Amino acid sequence: MKPAPFEYHAPDSVVDTVGLLAEHADECKVLAGGQSLVPMLALRLTRFEHIVDLNRVDELSGVSRTNGTLRVGAMTRQRAVERDPGVAAAVPLLAAAVPFIGHTQIRNRGTVGGSIAHADPASELPAVALALGAELEIASASATRRVPAAEFFEGTWTTCLADDELLIAVHFPVWEGRCGFAFEEVARRSGDFALAGVATAVEADAGGIVQRAALGLLGMGGTPLRPPAAEAAIVGRSPNASDLDEIAMLAVSDLDPPDDVHGSSTYRRRIGAHLVRTTLARAIEEARRP
Repeated sequence: MKPAPFEYHAPDSVVDTVGLLAEHADECKVLAGGQSLVPMLALRLTRFEHIVDLNRVDELSGVSRTNGTLRVGAMTRQRAVERDPGVAAAVPLLAAAVPFIGHTQIRNRGTVGGSIAHADPASELPAVALALGAELEIASASATRRVPAAEFFEGTWTTCLADDELLIAVHFPVWEGRCGFAFEEVARRSGDFALAGVATAVEADAGGIVQRAALGLLGMGGTPLRPPAAEAAIVGRSPNASDLDEIAMLAVSDLDPPDDVHGSSTYRRRIGAHLVRTTLARAIEEARRP
């Protein structure tokens, strides 16, 4: 099939882009990497009167590190993040998650901002942003604001972005000290959307006691999720295998994952708990290394 007719715009600045969004409001959609939007348009699962292509807006691309934060422009390609040693050094969890996104061809075109703004609950980058407490930099024709990831995701494919707003960058905090990170997911085939996945970050003291823990769950609800009870349960402890089993079950005990032809809700809880346990074990082991 082919998309329904639309008017195509190709601005070369953020100012021009947000001007178009203000002018056309809910009749308008921005095009980033196009890895999700183009198939949806082609299948006529959605339609818009105006498409605003961001690929000529150079100021939306690039990575920079300042004041304990890694700023990733919304149009930065996933493959660029994957291959950037500076990203791996500053935000190891982001570097660990990106290779799980689709295939290389997808990551060559897909963008960091596009994935996060699309807000698919089975997507990797929203879970990483949530786990790390990233902030989303958003612009409109009248103002710029920063929104915590915890307030950004509102539902499946739904965020707090207004019709006239544009996600321009993601600010990931850089964890310092004795830290460990791990990312794992389970999918039917390599490159498929995950049935469930977990992004994990921990910080430990010199004695191996966990001082800080963050978990981001994907594929387990209508948005990426954090299990606060499980995070709190691990802090202040040097957990053994039995402790990790308990914490893993706690992380999924109150969740109601989707139940579909690809996997039952019970199955998703089971593999979610397994992934919490294994990623925690790996992250804690890394944090304890001299």
